[in-house]
Amino acid sequence: MQSWSNFNEFLFGKPLPTSAQSHERLGNWSALAILSSDALSSVAYATEAILSVLIVAGSTALTNSFPISLTIGLLLTILILSYRQTIRAYPHGGGAYTVAKENLGTYPGLVAAASLLIDYTLTVTVSVAAGIDALTSAYSFLVPHKVLIGLFCILLLAIANLRGVREAGRIFMVPTYSFIFSVFLLLILGFFKQSSGHITPQVHDLTEHHPLTWFVLLHAFSEGCTALTGVEAISNGVMLFKKPEWKNARTTLIYMGLTLGLMFIGITHLVGAYNFIPITNGETIISQLGRAIFGGGPLYYILQYATLLILVLAANTSYADFPRLSSLVAKDGYLPRQLSHIGDRLVFSNGIKILSVLSAILLVVFKGNVNSLLPLYAVGVYTSFTLSQSGMVAHWFKEKGSGWIGSSLFNGLGALTTFVVLVVIILTKFKDGAWLVVIAIPMVVLLFVKIHAHYQEIASLLRLKSIEPIAHSRRTPIEGTHNTAIILVGQLNRGTIEAVKYAFTIADEVRAVHVDIGSSNLERIKSDWAQLQIDVPIDIVESPYRSVVRPLAQYIESWEREHPEGYSTVILPVFVTRKWWEAVLHNQTALFLRVALRTKERRIVSTFRYYL
Repeated sequence: MQSWSNFNEFLFGKPLPTSAQSHERLGNWSALAILSSDALSSVAYATEAILSVLIVAGSTALTNSFPISLTIGLLLTILILSYRQTIRAYPHGGGAYTVAKENLGTYPGLVAAASLLIDYTLTVTVSVAAGIDALTSAYSFLVPHKVLIGLFCILLLAIANLRGVREAGRIFMVPTYSFIFSVFLLLILGFFKQSSGHITPQVHDLTEHHPLTWFVLLHAFSEGCTALTGVEAISNGVMLFKKPEWKNARTTLIYMGLTLGLMFIGITHLVGAYNFIPITNGETIISQLGRAIFGGGPLYYILQYATLLILVLAANTSYADFPRLSSLVAKDGYLPRQLSHIGDRLVFSNGIKILSVLSAILLVVFKGNVNSLLPLYAVGVYTSFTLSQSGMVAHWFKEKGSGWIGSSLFNGLGALTTFVVLVVIILTKFKDGAWLVVIAIPMVVLLFVKIHAHYQEIASLLRLKSIEPIAHSRRTPIEGTHNTAIILVGQLNRGTIEAVKYAFTIADEVRAVHVDIGSSNLERIKSDWAQLQIDVPIDIVESPYRSVVRPLAQYIESWEREHPEGYSTVILPVFVTRKWWEAVLHNQTALFLRVALRTKERRIVSTFRYYL
């Protein structure tokens, strides 16, 4: 047990106390690296996604890529200004789930949550797969090992994020700003070459497989809209910023919007100037552009390495927001409660682990093929965009504060625009795979509802209508022995009451202990315990590291040192669900406690099961 603890500390760092939470906040520049990497990295493949659609209409259709990029730039502007409104209205964090649930109702909120959770998972898979494509563009011999390299990247991302938010920020700042510097250097040199007449456009004899229709243009537009995934991440993560959180978040949002817009439109323009097209040998558009402008020297490889790293680390936006969103949904009882628990390093470690497993499964299933994954992408995020902006319109109509009419009109424009984009994405990508996400969203919502119903049923079975005094008499001890029962009390419910009654039948002395991990209503616990009218004290043990196991073990060992002559029976009350799989939805603290409290010579660990 000790060796495993030492290994954890080596890999993830020493546990941080809850009091250190304020020091784990992010400044604007580190927040840009963590929360904007998804959006910024999309410039590496968004232009190529547009061209992959236009190419079916022949060479002349390729010229439409730049007007499409300008249209997407306009949409980006609308989204940035709309989310600035959201951050102002929700200065403590206004993700799509919170905004939709509070202003549109529970089910729209759940749809927003399901959409984002699916999209965050896809973001990890797409980002890692696209990053590996950047690597294999430079080193083609690695193509057969794409999936294995991708899984290794997901593992590294998980470890980095499990080490904590601030430490992840330090790790990701260098790759993010290296990519930004490389792309802007590429654009500056590219525009200089164009203005000085040193660009020779390529000539392609492309067969026109389809006429250039509105459907083709809309399809290309929908593919390019993947450039805007991740724009909402800053409004979801306002509480990650240093104080004043909402002001810093709004400032960072502007930085991200300007950087993303300039890079995306600039790359699309230069690709059009060179007349590059997607090629089948695996080399990406940005790699072709880098070779043409930088040549085959060090700057090209710096660009490729930076692209690889930013694409892989783009997944970090999901690692910042997926665990936080899942914790909010879990606190409301729609996901397993374990997802709401803060881990040793002040991050939602269970959410990080689940995200890693889900994205790894997708990477294996789709064999790391970006083109197969992209059709699934963006449906979820534009669903959440629409619900978030619609929720903000309802918010302004309810609040009617200063400037509410202008704010509601602006968010209304955002809602209308993103809804139109969502419809276009679904119609143009439906047959290519978007139908999977369209089906998956209501299935996830149904899962939310089922989990919530289970928790409500369990709560009703355990709830005490009233707290009655427990009548008991002292047990007569056997000569020469003394048995003390120590009961772990989480909250007072039917299972706890039965465990207390059991303790009186086996022990000469009964003690109760409650471990406060920072989320307990201590006054309520003490008041309820007093109503039992039993001569049993309840000791409150504070846990600055949010762990039940270690503080309880230390409490029991301290008691045993003070009373070495007697026996101690540790009673762990647990309830047993009717179906075995329902146990997954509940903490398995008793299992870890039994390992940590391994039976000593004069200690007995007893699990008191209360069957529902």
